[in-house]
Amino acid sequence: MNRPSQLTFGLLLTGLAGYIDAIGFIQLTGLYTSFMSGNTTQMGVSISHGAVDGIVRPAVLIATFLLGSTIASGLSIVTPAPWKTTIVLTYEAILVFGAFALGLQLPDLGLVSFFLALAMGAQNAVLGSVQGFRAGTTFVTGALFSLGQKIAAAFTKTGPPLGWVGDAAVWLALLIGAIGGAAVYGTIGIFALILPAGLTACLATMAALFARAHRVGA
Repeated sequence: MNRPSQLTFGLLLTGLAGYIDAIGFIQLTGLYTSFMSGNTTQMGVSISHGAVDGIVRPAVLIATFLLGSTIASGLSIVTPAPWKTTIVLTYEAILVFGAFALGLQLPDLGLVSFFLALAMGAQNAVLGSVQGFRAGTTFVTGALFSLGQKIAAAFTKTGPPLGWVGDAAVWLALLIGAIGGAAVYGTIGIFALILPAGLTACLATMAALFARAHRVGA
């Protein structure tokens, strides 16, 4: 997959992460499906206050995210190079479709969020660095720090004048995704998951086509 394609995939996946995290945040009333720093802080506060009820959910979400990341990373390790993205995205798509199917059957949407946390953990194994910044991850703290560094480099003329644009685009993609996720979920409820499930499946298909073309051209 060439760099423009990686960049496009990365921004779409980052937007998807914001979309899903917004839905999970609403379902879990203040917890996250991808922002594990927030969940860890919430768990720490609950531990300090002795609030057992406030410990279990963030702990399970963290463990679930870790499990999703571990399985996806394992798949990426054992899969031949051209097909890594396809396999991990397919795994993620199955998890999001599973969350949607579960949401249709169960009134407790908190259970759906655990499937989404698995999917978000998996997504971080899809792409690495693209053109000097992380693309496709489910969090943007690193992107914001890198954005600040590159803006400083641009002002001091020690780096490219537009070197910060990529990191800014990553942050903006997550923000736009979160706005969309909250708005769509507020309108159609659990059916809002059809969009990220379908998008992930489409990206997996496109990655497969790229991999096939690469194999044919090799």
